Amino acid sequence: MNSRGILMGAAVAALVSGCCCGGGACGVAASRSDQRSIDPVIGNWSVKLPFEDKYAGSFIFSRDENGVPRAFVLCRWGSPEWCSDVKVEGDKFSFRHPAGHLIRGTVKGCKLSGELAPCDRKTGVAKGDFRPFSGWRNRPSCPFASTKDARLGEPIDLLADGLAGWETMDPKSKFAWTFKNGVLSNALGLKQDGSWVHGGANLRTKRGDFGDFKLEYDVRVPKGSNSGVYLRGRFECQVVDSYGKPVDCHSMAAYYGRVTPIVAAEKAPGEWQHVSVTIYRRRLTVVLNGTTIIEDAEITGVTGGAIDADIDAPGPIYLQGDHADADYRNMILRPAL
Repeated sequence: MNSRGILMGAAVAALVSGCCCGGGACGVAASRSDQRSIDPVIGNWSVKLPFEDKYAGSFIFSRDENGVPRAFVLCRWGSPEWCSDVKVEGDKFSFRHPAGHLIRGTVKGCKLSGELAPCDRKTGVAKGDFRPFSGWRNRPSCPFASTKDARLGEPIDLLADGLAGWETMDPKSKFAWTFKNGVLSNALGLKQDGSWVHGGANLRTKRGDFGDFKLEYDVRVPKGSNSGVYLRGRFECQVVDSYGKPVDCHSMAAYYGRVTPIVAAEKAPGEWQHVSVTIYRRRLTVVLNGTTIIEDAEITGVTGGAIDADIDAPGPIYLQGDHADADYRNMILRPAL
């Protein structure tokens, strides 16, 4: 099954996510203007949530076969989730997020304004003040785009200068990264109870101008470890010890929380594994250890921990270092021309 069909229902909403603000691909935006005027909330929205750190959000509104509204939402951390008590009436919406937030708002054209408050997880009643936030409708991706069409430029060795080409994303976090013999390592270690030490530093390239590209790297994780490679700082290509486990949207090299690999191709913990990931015109293809596990999946939104919610903007490569240990080597990026 092609991975376009494994988007946990999000693709239904993406089909009506055209934006009237320009930048529409292949004429799709103009063809859907009538639908937006009838049901203006339905579609794919990027959101800046009212938090000081890690504020990126993603709202995808759709309707099921009976016309009942649904909301598939990423709220800052973790994975996107289906929400409860979803109401969509004209240009207004409201829903309750599983993390314990009551969210409501209004759309006007391609702009969204809303407010968020903590709520009782059982009753849904707000328990604090509402805080405002804003968002924008994402333009549609081209339905005919394919990563196979990407023409690639000269390779850029992201580890050519060792740690000199990278910077910490939180100076207050524990910096456990080292570079030796061509290997970039995060070594937080284990607690006495055998669990991983948390609180390490995420690392990002000093260059933040990467758009579409093909990125290849070798990665090695110990048993039970968890890391991640964020493409443009927004889309996590999962790094985790998932060897021998059922495949899901959190498996090794998955588009985290959004696309499940079509087959398991990971190696045992402690072994070097090779990842090739291409991002091109809002499409994503991932090859793990020589096997294509995701092919031309649509990029529908950011993943938890993204630097922001702008799914079309250039950005850095960032490595997750706050969870557990991982080693990286041979990180070569070739920009799309």
